[in-house]
Amino acid sequence: MITLKPDISIVIPVYNEEAILRGAAEGLISELKEAGRPFEVIFSENGSNDGTLEELSRLHDANPEVKFLSTGEPNYGLAMRKGIVQAEGAYVICDEIDICDSGFHKSAVEILEGGRYDLVIGSKLAEGARDKRPFFRHLATLVMNFLLRLLLGFKGTDTHGLKAFNRDHLMPVVNACKVDKDLFASEFVIRAERMGIKIKEIPVSIMEKRKPSINLLKRVPNVLKNLAKLFYIIRIKG
Repeated sequence: MITLKPDISIVIPVYNEEAILRGAAEGLISELKEAGRPFEVIFSENGSNDGTLEELSRLHDANPEVKFLSTGEPNYGLAMRKGIVQAEGAYVICDEIDICDSGFHKSAVEILEGGRYDLVIGSKLAEGARDKRPFFRHLATLVMNFLLRLLLGFKGTDTHGLKAFNRDHLMPVVNACKVDKDLFASEFVIRAERMGIKIKEIPVSIMEKRKPSINLLKRVPNVLKNLAKLFYIIRIKG
């Protein structure tokens, strides 16, 4: 059997997602197969203490397009980075297990193939976006975006969530990133912006399919710590 190199790599960090993993993965795989392009889905597990790893193993056995790896610690940014490094597709899409937006996948790849942009961001705050999550989560996005604009000169509307990019053009940005956990995604977008990468934001519609796997308030100290580190690295050291 000849296995084609994937055109598209979907990278999804997962942490304690046993409850929704199979349903979300099978729906995503079905939609990707219908699109008719070679693909791979890379699940990057990070420190789960439920049956997530066992479920990933079963998914891999049933679907050759599914790959998975484990970092052994709860670290979203590290999991995302490792997944991107392992990706083989010309285009990498960073998704979330509770989103899996095939509409964004299609639109983003079309934009990337047009050649004018190398990074497409699915923004929850751009004009036309619909953020149907609970108010507190929407507010957290607004606050984070304000801090990134104030402290780091970010010019866009969103850094966290759906992204698609030309892998070869963006790997230098990935390799330049210094922080992980919750702020890897933000550093990635801000560094791309500062390095002159052509970026396109498109509005997305999202809703909460399950409660956050990590309590938002518990994440605040680490977010602030990494935000201070990022401010020093980018604005002080340059």
